[in-house]
Amino acid sequence: MNGFEIVVEVAPELGVFVGRRGESTPVRVDGVSSLGHVVESMGVPLTEVGGLFVQGRATPPAYVPLPGDRVDVRAVDRPQHIPGAPLRFLLDVHLGTLARRLRVLGVDAAYESTDIGDPALATRSAEERRVLLSRDRGLLRRRELWAGAYVYSDRPDDQLRDVLGRFAPELRPWTRCTACNGLLKTATRDEVADLLEGGTQRSYDVFAQCADCARVYWRGAHHDRLEQMVADALAEFGAQGTPSD
Repeated sequence: MNGFEIVVEVAPELGVFVGRRGESTPVRVDGVSSLGHVVESMGVPLTEVGGLFVQGRATPPAYVPLPGDRVDVRAVDRPQHIPGAPLRFLLDVHLGTLARRLRVLGVDAAYESTDIGDPALATRSAEERRVLLSRDRGLLRRRELWAGAYVYSDRPDDQLRDVLGRFAPELRPWTRCTACNGLLKTATRDEVADLLEGGTQRSYDVFAQCADCARVYWRGAHHDRLEQMVADALAEFGAQGTPSD
């Protein structure tokens, strides 16, 4: 087999992708493929790479490795800044709970409730300039993707902390519809009376309504649990930045 070996050291934070933590690994390369391709072939999505260094020098993914190269694959810095557009997210079909929790916190989080396929998701990410969140490594390798991030846990509580810690989005709780991601506006009882059952009309005075889908919200039975989630998020991550109009 033609080619030669280089030595690649993957950051401990990326060990989940390669089955080891912070070890130097000999990797056989063909002398033609780019370093980015080599790293992805090892299992590490480039969305998770904060920098590639060869002999200690910062190197682009397009670089073609040479004999004797020693490569350092570093994780992304946190918080991670995504230039080029306001911070907005797109979540795949498997992250519905995370999408709803982000929306409760006022984070712009589009979500596909049906499986529309990887090409369509990546294309939507590019067209709307949204950071695609997924646990699918293959999806995160698609070239048409605008920006993406791997969600490291399968537990919603940890997923939320992961995304908030990585991207530090502005938190504006109770401003988005958990059903469609639209913005909420305050509403009087009379304005939404036709959409409420009699018991709800009599029991509550404060309402909000989605400007897009018209869904009505009030402080119902599950509100205390959501209040605690919001309080925990604000205590750990704070309200980032200044709310915009």
